[in-house]
Amino acid sequence: MHMNESRPDIWIADDDRGVRFVLAEALRDAGLHVREFSTGEEVRLALRDARPALLLTDVRMPGEGGLALLAALKAQGVGPVIVMSAYTDVATAAAAYRAGAVDYLAKPFDLDQAVAAVQRALADVPVTASPPVDVPPAHALLGESAAMREVFRLIGRVAASDLNVLITGETGTGKELVARALHEESARRGKPFVALNTAAIPSELLESELFGHEAGAFTGATRRHAGRFEQAEGGSLFLDEIGDMPLALQTRLLRVLAGGEFYRVGGRELMRGNVRIIAATHQDLDIRVATGQFRPDLKHRLDVVRIDLPPLRERRTDIPLLAQHFLAAAAQELRLPAKRFSKPALKAIAQRDFPGNVRELENLCRRLAVIAPGTEILPSDLGASAAVPAAGGWTDALREWATQAIAEGELDIHTRAREALDQTLLQAALAAHDGHRQHAAAALGVGRNTLTRKLGASRKRRPSQT
Repeated sequence: MHMNESRPDIWIADDDRGVRFVLAEALRDAGLHVREFSTGEEVRLALRDARPALLLTDVRMPGEGGLALLAALKAQGVGPVIVMSAYTDVATAAAAYRAGAVDYLAKPFDLDQAVAAVQRALADVPVTASPPVDVPPAHALLGESAAMREVFRLIGRVAASDLNVLITGETGTGKELVARALHEESARRGKPFVALNTAAIPSELLESELFGHEAGAFTGATRRHAGRFEQAEGGSLFLDEIGDMPLALQTRLLRVLAGGEFYRVGGRELMRGNVRIIAATHQDLDIRVATGQFRPDLKHRLDVVRIDLPPLRERRTDIPLLAQHFLAAAAQELRLPAKRFSKPALKAIAQRDFPGNVRELENLCRRLAVIAPGTEILPSDLGASAAVPAAGGWTDALREWATQAIAEGELDIHTRAREALDQTLLQAALAAHDGHRQHAAAALGVGRNTLTRKLGASRKRRPSQT
């Protein structure tokens, strides 16, 4: 078959016929010529007579896998290559990028995004061959939700670079796990990974912790101390809760990032460091910059690449996976008999908000590994706070009231319940915002006019509701 030069030849290697079909049709609709293969061996045979403009390959196929095929094609100068995988984790994504993939599509993917990725790769200058694929390390960072697949993809893309990374997210979402994954998937993985929680160190000691000190630099400094920058030489330095760093130290840190040089406290010897900075915060740095609590130039130095970790309540589909993993890990670590969750228990856990995020879930699973009486964990083992829906126990009280009202033949139950709900929410929001109607309306997600109207209706009804 003669190939039209104006239509790039795209090859798809995937043992899943359905994936090949829908992806090929989408690419053909975009004006591209497509050839389909079910194994890596078929691709190798086709390479004897032709070369693709781009290859999309699955990671796991019968026989030769996609990463091995990728490495072979890069060695022959064939590319670019986009890797697809239903096994979405940090190690797979990072291994694909290390082997020279230009992009990584986590299944199931949006067809429009896949076509856009192909068009973007065809427009880019082909990348040079990368080093052979290493055996990827295992990571404790788990998740199958779309939000976490995007986190894994971003880690894989930026880990091999030396760019500074800012990790944002609520407390307990796993920011240090992301930092460790970035280090382990980089060329610095053979060097130290050093972590420092800047909020946990008293401000008067933080400078010494970061940069070290000479003997006699201050009272109690009896010997020379190497700071975290020296300890992390050649590796990665993870600065957690960077938003809490005092302004004076922010200035010193900025000088180090700008020039790679620093002095120990009380020292005269200029130290030169080769360290990658990975910072994290649960705070909004833009707000802290606006209020003068954080230097804007330091923020720009740290916020080169941002990875935002979603709270656990926004990735509920990951909760059963994480809970089972933590329960098994706790049993193994504590040398306890293995336990398992019942389906109702997993459902109850997935409905919980977990304000402490992954760390809170892990602590719950460790407690259950110790105190749950049977080998199967039941909803009754979780405690009241975990067994009720995420909205709280008020739904149980509402159900009890509705059941009684229906049994007694009361009228307009739905209207009365809605009126009581509106009044309760309005009172709570106004109390929380000192009677400020606009702020209360924003907190409830309604317009100010709506809130005013409901307030008026509430006042008219109040005498009859006593």
